[in-house]
Order: sequence, then structure tokens, then C-alpha cells
Amino acid sequence: MTTADSGEGRLEEFLADPDNAAVELSTAAARCSKALGLQHSVVYLADLQQRQLIPLTDVASSLPVDDSLAGWSYRTQSLQVEQSETGGMTAWLPLLDGAERLGVLAVHCPVLSPVSLRRSRALATLLAMMITSKRAYTESFVRRTRTAPMQLPAEMLRAFLPPRTIGTAHVVSTAVLEPAYELGGDAFDHALTETTLHAAVLDAMGHNLASGLTTAVALAACRNARRTGADLPELTQSVDDTLTQWLPDQFCTGVLAQLDLASGMLRWTNCGHPAPLLIRDQRLLVDAMEREADPPLGLPAMLAARSRQEHEIALQPGDRVLLYTDGVTEARTRDGDLFGLERFADYVIRATAAGELAPETLRKLIHSILDAQPGRLRDDATIVLVEWWPPAR
Repeated sequence: MTTADSGEGRLEEFLADPDNAAVELSTAAARCSKALGLQHSVVYLADLQQRQLIPLTDVASSLPVDDSLAGWSYRTQSLQVEQSETGGMTAWLPLLDGAERLGVLAVHCPVLSPVSLRRSRALATLLAMMITSKRAYTESFVRRTRTAPMQLPAEMLRAFLPPRTIGTAHVVSTAVLEPAYELGGDAFDHALTETTLHAAVLDAMGHNLASGLTTAVALAACRNARRTGADLPELTQSVDDTLTQWLPDQFCTGVLAQLDLASGMLRWTNCGHPAPLLIRDQRLLVDAMEREADPPLGLPAMLAARSRQEHEIALQPGDRVLLYTDGVTEARTRDGDLFGLERFADYVIRATAAGELAPETLRKLIHSILDAQPGRLRDDATIVLVEWWPPAR
């Protein structure tokens, strides 16, 4: 068989055809499946709260993340195979944009061979890139992955948020934020350069559109400074100055952090916020990152004469650092007790001991908090988890 007659050759022809550049995703998936000699494929995207896997076709039904083989593929980021109800086999493959979980791909074949599995993996990789390139402007993705109407402050804030998970082979930063459709002033940020992971969690005063605007402006100032190469003190000063100039009656608390990827040195500034937590060797190092907090962002000139403090700590391989807002620890359990710091840390420790991936740890943790509430959360709850492993020498 010549290369042109092979599945890979037909896929090459599909990618080279300019008429295929603008086709919608389901059509592209069908054409790519045919080009690769695969019987049929269906793309499933995770909903906003990661409870359901929603197909991009009306022929298939949604599947629960917590109670399906497709969900297991999503939760563990692994290949899963089962017999199809209509005959043949179904392979479930995770759709990943780098470290971020987008959903899963179902590939149906009469028989799964090493060749068809290799082609299925290639298809999953290609479709994940297509989803990432289109989701910023393709409204059908947003509509399918929302299960409730979104309030305006939440709509504004979510437009500013980065991907839920980013990472490399040596570091991962992953986040969750609830209530998904009714955010007030919470937000997170993370980004990578060649040498550094930048991470932040912010909590603006109040729970309305002005709160969301404050957080959005703080995020923009943070990124603007970061993209000009500003170090942590200059970056924090930029946020302070921007809020003081444009929103003088507003402020927000936050933790801004920078992690050196090679050495594991973590530097951070705490602006009126709960102290980060450090989990090492499956235990919480109590007060390891507890420092005197500076005033909230936008207020330092009024509340303190000294400049902001910068702290640092050397991480060890496998350390997990948690940045969070007080909506997490002040949530209620089913018994009416506060969720609390100890229960929060213990959950992450148990997940770490079980070998759970960082994004899955936070997904299950935030669901346990939400499912225990008699109503909606009293306050926004945001968590950022950073896990570091040193590069090989």
C-alpha cells in the first residue's frame, strides 16, 4: 500500500485541502475518521462544572463523568476500551490541550488493532487542537457545555480566565472556581514562561458587577506587567497603581506568586489574603507559608508605610501548594459545620496518597463542597493547586 492510499496519507490530504479549514468540528471529525479508516467517532466535551460529558451531536446522549467508562477516561486521562452496544468496539480517549482536559473522544471500530488505536490517538490529538483553536469564538461549544443561565458578573469574569489547567512535565497548575454561573469577585490566573510559573488568586470586595470589574482590572494589570518582564514587586505595584488610578473605591485581596521551574524556589506576596498551604510527603506543613499579610491590593498607601513584603520557600519534588479564597474554608458541611482548613488539607492529602491527578483532585474536592451545601455557596470558592517536580539533570 502506498502512503497516499494509507489512512495517514488520506489524513494528510484532508489537512492540506483549504476547503476543510472552515468546516465545523463534527464534520471535521467525521471526515478525519473516514480518512483514517475509522468507522465512526463522537466528540464529548466536559460541561463547565465537569459533571457531564456532552456530545457535539444530537444523536448521542450525555454521560456522567463520575459513573461511566468515558468519565473514567476523562478523570484518569487514559485510554479505555469496551464492547459497543451496536457491535464492534469503542475506544475512549481523553481530549487534552496540553495539561487541560477538554473532554473525550469515542471511536467506534469493528475491531481495535494497534494500527486503529494509533490512528485514534492521532485523531484525538488533532481534534483537541481544533477545539482549542475554535472554542474562543464558537458559541455552540459554550451553549452545549453550560447547564444553567450565567449571570452577567460571571460572564464578564470568565471571559478573562485562563485555561483551567496548564503545565509541563515538571509543573502543573490547576484551578476550580464556584459557583460557576454566579461568580462575584473571585478569579485565578496562571501562565508559563520558559523559566517561571506565574500564579495568582484574587478576591474582590463585594459580590456584584463592580466586584467582577475590580478583579478583571487586577487581572489585566497583572498580565500587562508580567508580559513586559516585570518581577514580582513591580507586578504587584502595577496592580496597586492601576486599581488606585481607575477604581479608587474598590480593592481586592490576593496572593501573587512566581515559581522558578528549575530550582523550585517559590516567591509570593500576600495582599490581605488567606496564607497558601504547603503539602509535602502527604502531610500539611502547618504554618510553612504563614506570614504577616500586607494590605489588600489598591490600599497599601492608605494602610501601611512600608513597601510590600516578598516571601520565598524552596519546594521539594512532589510538593503541592494551595492558593485559595476564604469561600472554601467557610463553606458548610452537611452537618452545618465549617468545611475548615483541616478538612480542606486532609482531602488533598488523601487524594495525593491515592495517586490522583491534580485536576481530578480539585474537581472532586469542589464537588464535595458544593454537594454538602443546603443552598448556594455563601461566597465564591476558588482553589489553585500547583505541583512541582524538578527537571532531570
